[in-house]
Order: sequence, then C-alpha cells, then structure tokens
Amino acid sequence: MSETVPDNTARMVKSENRSEEESSNSAPTDSTKPIDMADASTQIQTETSESSTNTVPAEAIFLLEPAKQSANVPESAQNRLYIKRGHVVNHDGMQQADVYIEDGTVRYVGSGADFVVPGGCRTIDATGKLVMPGGIDPHTHFQLEFGGTVSVDDFYKGTKAAVAGGTTTILDFVLPKKGESLLEAYDTWRARADPKVVCDYGLHIGITWWSKSVRDEMKILCQERGVNSFKCFMAYKGLYQLNDSELYEVFETCKELGAVAMVHAENGDIIAKNVTKLLSEGVTGPEGHELSRTEEVEAEATNRACVIAHQTKAPLYVTRVTSKLAAEQLSQAKRRGQVVYGETLASSLGCTLTNVKPNALVYFTTSPPIRKDPETPRHLVKFLALDDLQTTGSDNCTFNRNQKELGLKDFSKIPNGVNGVEDRMSVVWEKGVQSGLIDPQRFVAITSTNAAKIFNLYPRKGRIAPGSDADLVIWDPKAVRTISASTHHQACDFNIFEGMKCHGVPEFVIVRGRVCVEYELIRVAEGQGLFLETPVYPSFVYDALNGVSRPEDESDEKHTRNGIQSLDLNSKSGHDVDIPDTYALPEKYIPGPALSVISGDSQLSTPHSARGHRPDGLKNMQESTFSISEELDKSEARSCIRVRAPPGGKSSGFW
Repeated sequence: MSETVPDNTARMVKSENRSEEESSNSAPTDSTKPIDMADASTQIQTETSESSTNTVPAEAIFLLEPAKQSANVPESAQNRLYIKRGHVVNHDGMQQADVYIEDGTVRYVGSGADFVVPGGCRTIDATGKLVMPGGIDPHTHFQLEFGGTVSVDDFYKGTKAAVAGGTTTILDFVLPKKGESLLEAYDTWRARADPKVVCDYGLHIGITWWSKSVRDEMKILCQERGVNSFKCFMAYKGLYQLNDSELYEVFETCKELGAVAMVHAENGDIIAKNVTKLLSEGVTGPEGHELSRTEEVEAEATNRACVIAHQTKAPLYVTRVTSKLAAEQLSQAKRRGQVVYGETLASSLGCTLTNVKPNALVYFTTSPPIRKDPETPRHLVKFLALDDLQTTGSDNCTFNRNQKELGLKDFSKIPNGVNGVEDRMSVVWEKGVQSGLIDPQRFVAITSTNAAKIFNLYPRKGRIAPGSDADLVIWDPKAVRTISASTHHQACDFNIFEGMKCHGVPEFVIVRGRVCVEYELIRVAEGQGLFLETPVYPSFVYDALNGVSRPEDESDEKHTRNGIQSLDLNSKSGHDVDIPDTYALPEKYIPGPALSVISGDSQLSTPHSARGHRPDGLKNMQESTFSISEELDKSEARSCIRVRAPPGGKSSGFW
C-alpha cells in the first residue's frame, strides 16, 4: 500500500475543521428520534465511485487507509456516524461495542473507552439493540419479463423495499432470451439498474442456451464485467432448460474460469409431462402447479446436478431449495466431500399451502413451489442451522393480482414469483431465532455473510469490521411488527405473508454510512447504490474445492453450530402456535473476540475487552472537541484493548 495512515491527532484535527453541514445525517446530537423528513432528492446526494472493486484488501482492513474521494462526489456526501452501546453481531462473534463510521466505511469497532468521538458526528444510542451487517439477498428478479408480463418491482421500488427490511445489498439475475447475447443482456440489466438502485447490487447471469459464443462471452463477463456466477435451469422446458450434456459443459466452463455454477433444480421433462397430463384430465386451476412439480421432482434434479458438478469438479450453488427431500440431497453430497451450497427462500420458511384456499393458490405460485407440509419450514430452518443450507434469498419476482390471474383457468400460464425482499430478514428471524433453532450469529451468516463469502464480496460486505462498507442494521429483537400489503413498500398489491407477526424489527438501516431507515421513515434516492463487481475464484469456495485449509474457517465451524447440540432437532413444533421465546440480550457483555483490528488473513487478532463502554463524554488525553457530560463510574471495571499498529507505525488507538 502506497499511502500512509495519518496519526490520530491529524485525523482529529481534520475532523474538527469540517463543518457540521458535511454530515449527510445532519444533527451532531445524541438523538434517537426520527428527524424531519424533506424530499429525498434534497436530502440524499447520489454517490459515485471511481472503482467497483468488491473485496477489501487485507492491508486495507488492517491499516484503514483513508477513503479516496472522487472529484465528482460532493463534499456533503461525506459523513460521520457513531453507534454506541450496541451488541455487535458478526457470524463468528458477538460483543458489546461501539462502531464509528466515516465516509461510508467502518473505521472502528470496539470499546467506547478507547475511542475519541470526532466533533460534528451524529450519535445513535443502540442500547439493548443488535448491530448487524446489512442483509445480502442473493436472489432477486426486478423488472423481469416472464409469462407475457413484467414484474412490478423495478430496481428503485425493489431496492427501496429491500432497504426498508434491512437488506443493503442484492444480487439480481440477468436472464437472456434464447439466442440472445449474454453481453447485450448484461448491458440491458445495467441500464435498468444503475439509475435506480438505492443500495449496492451485483449480477448473476442466466445461461438459457448453449453454444461456443456463450462460452466465449462467459469468459468476457468474468474477466471484464465483474461477474463470477452463472445460473443454469433444469426446468422451464422449451424456454430456459438445458440438457445434461449442456449442464456438464457449463459447469466445466465455470470451473475453468473460477466462477460459481448455479442451478434451478427441477426435472423439466417430468414437469412438462405432468402439466400435459393434468390439463388433459381437467385439472386447470392453480392447484395443478404444485401437483406437476412434486418434492421428488425437485430432489431428483438436485441430486443429478450434484452428480454432474462432481464429474466436472466444479463448485455448485443450488438456488431456491423448497423441500426437505431436496435439502437432504445437498446434505448427502456435502457429506461425500463435495463443495455444494444451498439456498432456501423466505417464502418457503414463512408460508405453507396448508390453509390456503384453492382460488388463492394463484397468488402463491412460484417454482419450485411453496410446499403444503406444515413442517417444511421447520425442516428447512434445521438444515440452515446445521449448515446443510447456507443462504436465504427472497427470489423476489412480484406480480399484481391481475397479472397472476392471467393463469387462473390454466395454471401453466400463471406468472411465477412472489414477494419477499422486504420481509426476508424478519421472516428468517421469526422462524429461526425466535423459534430457538438458530442464534443471532447464525442469523447473520445465513442472511448476509455466507452470500458475501460465496460470491467474493467478503469482508467488504457481510461483516462489521474496520475497512468494511458501512452497511449495517440496528435490530430491535424485542419489537414486533405485522406484515401487510397496506404498509409494505413493494409495488405489488398483495403480500403472501399477510398478517404474519414477526418479532425483530430493523430500527435503523445504514447504507454506505447513510441513515436510510430511521424507525419507520425511509430516506433514499434513485441511483445512490453502486454496481458491485464479484471477482472470480472466491477463496471461500475455491480453497474448499482445492482442499486448502483455512484457520478462520475452522474457527467458523465452531460457531456454525451455534449451540445446536443443545437443541432437539427431531422434535416437532405446533406450527400454528406462536412461540413466545424472545432472544434475550445479555445484561452487559457477551464474551467474544475484539472486532477493532482485523489482521491480514482476516483472523481476529486482539483480545476482547471486559470493560464495556466508556461513559459518555469521558475525556481522552489526545486533543479533541469533547465536552465532559458525565462523570466516570468509579466502580466500573477497567482494562484496555491493545490495538496493533501497522508494520513500522505507531499504535494510536484508532485506525
């Protein structure tokens, strides 16, 4: 790294010389009340970047290099934010800590006693709340043409809804028409998304047909366009479906390019036969959809995808696993030593078709289907808890009632897709943490960190640590909200989770250092998000594929089980019974590794502090603009965090 980090005094002087108006969040007060809202276009400045690099260099995490400011970024876009007294949760640890954010980047995570708060800095009190990485939704379809119509959530409405629910990064799917150039389809999606997104986004590319030109364009997309994942369809015969030979070649190409192969796993040939048979027998209503694509049809395709991937020695990511049988196939493949990952959906965790009236089934139609078995959501959460499934997506592809009803008398014509991007985080919390099957650390893993690792965005995304993007959620685990189409921010006129009560609410959502959600108020602007390149050869995936042992992954494995040994995973719960257990925050401190310094290999490198927080206004010996507002509690236990200095540098206590 060519630049050096200024010492703490220089950093503080720089902060003191800034006017308070530089903060996009305005008030340098300790207020936690909603601020007056004006038009979003006057409150939020569109932020651009000179680079779309997605990974934080190890040395940048350690040294906290000052952010470079592009010439076309207005001065008012720079901001400083301090979150105090929260419980910071990462996938591998949890501790009481303060978080300092500047210029859209996390600069410090640790004890408040060891940090000087700069002047002109807004403070949020997160007492009793969890401070977690913003959610990453690895599966959305915004503004998608399907079934003769277009999904109603475009990239503005869709990403706004995502942010409202605590998701700060989305990965959307480019789906070329058969015979269409992948590069042209990619350009079309970028043109749709770039002017509208309110949070950062990346792209997967669908392989909907196969030829040498497709192979060549995959290489260009990997090397020049920032794409590292390609999705094949084993379903949608005549539209997107590839045969086994083509799947083999796509997987083989992904392995050669260092990309991640993805599949939609359903046996399209069997489904086509079943559809024809059901329609000929007079089964035309929406109930025919699930009848045509049973659990074993999904499970067979999942197993076949694993076999083909194993033959090509390629890593495999199976999207939208909706059944216990399919999840078991992934579990078995993993036990055989394959590098396979599985994603399940908010819709499959939060809904079953058990009590849905026949005519209403049309609104729940998606593929693979939401299942009828009332125990399916609990089974899927167990697979998430055991790390047989690693991520949770929304597969958000919304259509209004009139669009869905195009197939009311012919289930094969129903546009496939449901909502979920706004409610995913709350639904996963309710069905996972609230039910007692997973803890907050595993919640972070399956809603954010694992997706960041698989698609090579970690630790820039999916972690709260110095050097990471300041995408955070301040989560109130005791708050309760009821999901309803009357209050959601999506464009669709119904919600499949209507009336569901969720414990756990995103109180604040911070996107690149900007407070975009404050209680129930949302402040975003079109185009403030950035495109994220997803570099090839994600180490999390390819190290596993090549048998390379990573010490941090071994450490993660201990946390992955999150106390799962004490849970009875074979027990059944009354699915209609609201489980009253709420996750209880510790009174003061949860032992865990300090998060204030991350070494070059991303391992936690400093001991934790048992001291807790510095009382507000405690004077630091370094020069600052502080005023003493409270006296130090003399009875408070004291210790200190030793902050490692960069090679050849001095330890200043702040990097």
